[in-house]
Amino acid sequence: MGDQGGLEESQPVDLSIHPSGIVPTLQNIVSTVNLDCKLDLKQIALQARNAEYNPKRFAAVIMRIREPKTTALIFASGKMVCTGAKSEQQSKLAARKYARIIQKLGFNAKFKDFKIQNIVGSCDVKFPIRLEGLAYSHGAFSSYEPELFPGLIYRMKQPKIVLLIFVSGKIVITGAKVRDDTYKAFENIYPVLTEFRKVQQWCALPSLHNSPHTKKKA
Repeated sequence: MGDQGGLEESQPVDLSIHPSGIVPTLQNIVSTVNLDCKLDLKQIALQARNAEYNPKRFAAVIMRIREPKTTALIFASGKMVCTGAKSEQQSKLAARKYARIIQKLGFNAKFKDFKIQNIVGSCDVKFPIRLEGLAYSHGAFSSYEPELFPGLIYRMKQPKIVLLIFVSGKIVITGAKVRDDTYKAFENIYPVLTEFRKVQQWCALPSLHNSPHTKKKA
């Protein structure tokens, strides 16, 4: 299961879903689950090897597992947040593993209401983007303050997704609860990005030799 990301990349791109030919890579899945029982966080931190708990700093046990490589935040109420998985299946598998660890420590943990809360994807369009022009034309959706943050923040209404767009052509897509919304949001923004593609200035330089001024002197 750990190799899933690699397998997806080697398959040909389905242009009916990804007309741009670019498939955003899923970087982080955030999910929640209800273990449906009260937990003694101090006991969990003392008994589990891979757990840390510092109540002065944060009111949850932080637990990590290697496969799938994830981190869980476990609260006394029985609520749990799982982050770091690269696919929905991995996120669910990891959450089940954490629930099992809690069960083995003697708690009556269940596995209720598993939900994907956020999918973070990223991709590279491989060309630079004029963020000022994009921010000006799409002012209703864009927030661009380069002195505070180098990327343009684009809040798409449909699907309801936030995109971070960088001059380099790197894009981060966040806020989806299903991966199709990540893909849809990128396909919606792609034509806009091509419209604000930055033309490399130095391409025009060689034509100076043919300018009327140089011809007159000759």
